[in-house]
Amino acid sequence: MTVSPLNGKHIVLGITGGIAAYKSAMLTRLLIKSGAEVQVIMTPNAREFITPVTLSTLSGKPVITEFFSANSGEWHSHVDLGLWADAFVVAPATASTIAKMACGVADNMLVTSYLSTRARVFVAPAMDFDMMQHPTTTRNLQLLRADGCTIIEAAEGELASHLTGKGRMEEPENIVRVLESAFSPISASLAGKKVLITAGPTQEKIDPVRYISNYSTGKMGYAIANEAAARGADVTIVSGPVGHFYLHPGIKVIHVESALEMLDKAQGSFADTDIAILAAAVADYRPAFRHSSKIKREENSIDTVELVKNPDIAATLGAAKRPGQTLVGFALETDNELDNALRKLVRKHLDMIVLNSLRDHGAGFGTDTNKVTLVFADGSARELPLKSKSEVAADILDNLPK
Repeated sequence: MTVSPLNGKHIVLGITGGIAAYKSAMLTRLLIKSGAEVQVIMTPNAREFITPVTLSTLSGKPVITEFFSANSGEWHSHVDLGLWADAFVVAPATASTIAKMACGVADNMLVTSYLSTRARVFVAPAMDFDMMQHPTTTRNLQLLRADGCTIIEAAEGELASHLTGKGRMEEPENIVRVLESAFSPISASLAGKKVLITAGPTQEKIDPVRYISNYSTGKMGYAIANEAAARGADVTIVSGPVGHFYLHPGIKVIHVESALEMLDKAQGSFADTDIAILAAAVADYRPAFRHSSKIKREENSIDTVELVKNPDIAATLGAAKRPGQTLVGFALETDNELDNALRKLVRKHLDMIVLNSLRDHGAGFGTDTNKVTLVFADGSARELPLKSKSEVAADILDNLPK
């Protein structure tokens, strides 16, 4: 029987006042089943959605909701709770509680305990779509990330308002997986390793205002970089143009635009790299001629844009790979997926290739989730279910060939 990495761990579970609080009962049960000891803290509003009796029964401990016990006047020490915890989990985390945590507004037992803890903190947001997308919430989540909190991204689906969008609290089973991954002994296995990641699209300029590119957002590559840094690796990410994403403070970022620039910077870092994971969606072609000024439709007649092939970064690095280096590529396919991925793996001298198909719902560009199959040099493959990209990042690092 496999023992969970959470066995014997002390977990403070903070529950806030949102409809997703009903999921906290199952989360408590799963944490107890994993062997953890769970102390529940509820905000006053959380009691309107689920009763302390339910959670006390499941956790085996009295639920803490106030600084003092109403009957006895007993003081609940937020300092003791913070020191007791191995993990501090807030699920669900409403916009209000996220704002209080980000700004240090210690007006309830949950936030006060958060400010006192030395444990790893995990935050699972849950709110309506408009609140989730509001710049204030986005900014507060960025602050929590910068403070070292792990944000367990909200999922997309039907919300309490009956709107559809991002804002559903991640399912309890997946929250437990995130915690188990964080406390797994393998989490420290990259300490001292140098890891190179490529991420995002490339932009191949036609003129100063137009370019050829693709739909890549860089989310997958950045998730891998953050996970590798959290495991102790010395991480360099060579990134094409992407939006603003949280990055672990220890990561070195090299910004590029074109495929030629990405190749140059990747080659410059590859020689002393232990592990290279090439998650970028590099444009296969670039214009043969780049105009130095904007092409004016009224003055120029251009019916075609001549293209030339870009270098294959994975194949170039694969040809230069030395013994002891691990090289991982990505393959986004639309048909004959596994056969195409295997051919790429062999042709480019990869040790593993991460295959995803545009035919799988929730996979591909721009999503917060991915569904991948890990394909290895011996021809074996491991198909994984749909997961958040942060979970997929952990799976990729867990399965790196030795």
